[in-house]
Amino acid sequence: MVLSGASKKNGEVKMQIRHIGKLVLLFAGLIFAFSSCGTKSDSQSLVADTIIEDTMVFYPGRTFSYKDKFRDTQAKQVQAAQAIGLKTPPQNRQEAARMRSQLKLIKSNDNYIVDSLTHSIPYLVPTAAAELERIGEGFADILQRNGLPHYQFYVTSVLRTKEDIKHLQKSGNINATTNSCHNYGTTFDLAYFRFNKVAYTREYMHQDNLKLVLGQVLLNEQRAGRIYVKYEYKQACFHITVRE
Repeated sequence: MVLSGASKKNGEVKMQIRHIGKLVLLFAGLIFAFSSCGTKSDSQSLVADTIIEDTMVFYPGRTFSYKDKFRDTQAKQVQAAQAIGLKTPPQNRQEAARMRSQLKLIKSNDNYIVDSLTHSIPYLVPTAAAELERIGEGFADILQRNGLPHYQFYVTSVLRTKEDIKHLQKSGNINATTNSCHNYGTTFDLAYFRFNKVAYTREYMHQDNLKLVLGQVLLNEQRAGRIYVKYEYKQACFHITVRE
């Protein structure tokens, strides 16, 4: 009976040891998994830190006056917006949601970033969405053909409701007119002093030169009769409305 009790006790001890061993292995696996993730992130950060941007490169295009070339009036842009955009501008976000079958969602991609929008929502009528894609492709094409680093530009404003316009006016935005082109889903703003470099390279571009690249794309589209453009100095953006 004594031997039998000892054997039983020994068996329980062995089971406890095996259970503890499994827990140790489980924790070791978790530690390894987390450390592996950390190593990957650290290695990516290390690559970014070790590459020093020390070679400025340029797009060799001719400079031009943005103010002179991009001065399509508000009246002209509103007329185009009313002709091809939403027939009834949404009063608020709820109305805009009910119109989504007429609109296309705009998302960040390889060529541009949709900014964190505070007074607009990322929707455009299909024609305007297609034009934004064309501008993004044209921007990337110029950079690639000239052997320049790949950058993304920023989309800073898209479809605005009547309610959004009122909030903007209260915030002091002098360009936020009551009858805004942005109400019709035909208009978007592109920042000209903000660009995001995609790849880690020693070569980099000055924002003024990137502005010239974007400006050249818009000038080509304007000359082709596809868009109206207004150079907005205080808001630091190109204000664009599709024409067709």
